[in-house]
Amino acid sequence: MHIRKNILLTGNPGVGKTTIIKKVISGLKNKGGFFTEEIKEKGKRIGFRIVTIDGEKGILAYREKGEFMIGPYSVNIKDLEEIAVKSVDSPIKEKDIVIIDEIGKMEILSSKFRGVVMKALESPKIVIGVIHRENSGFLKKIKERKDVELIEVRFDNRDYVEKKLKEFFKIEEEL
Repeated sequence: MHIRKNILLTGNPGVGKTTIIKKVISGLKNKGGFFTEEIKEKGKRIGFRIVTIDGEKGILAYREKGEFMIGPYSVNIKDLEEIAVKSVDSPIKEKDIVIIDEIGKMEILSSKFRGVVMKALESPKIVIGVIHRENSGFLKKIKERKDVELIEVRFDNRDYVEKKLKEFFKIEEEL
């Protein structure tokens, strides 16, 4: 299976994009980057957390009024730039694989984030990440790149996508 070096998963929320990436990269060495996780309180989503591969954490967005709003969430540009951007920038120099979860509406509010995403995509490193399904502006520009493999994840194909990515990265299935 031939896959371009920049692998971006897209699809509806909750379909398993981040789960696929976590399963695929768990067996890989020499990686860096970040994931986003929901912050829940009493079963209700109240925000999003940034968690780097190295274990550093910060707040991406919280359900409150703020300067930078996406829907009901105030985006924390400070943590986005100090934690997420740094977690993508260093691996471009030091690691083989860069994880960016996610390139979405909240994250692209930051020009530093947009810059480091382009830097990662243009580097010789493998980038694996999640990109928002919207197809306009900066997101569309990334999706149209010749070096981006855009894979739509659905409930009916997510196991197949995981299997193919593990084959691409030469990860042995556990018996």
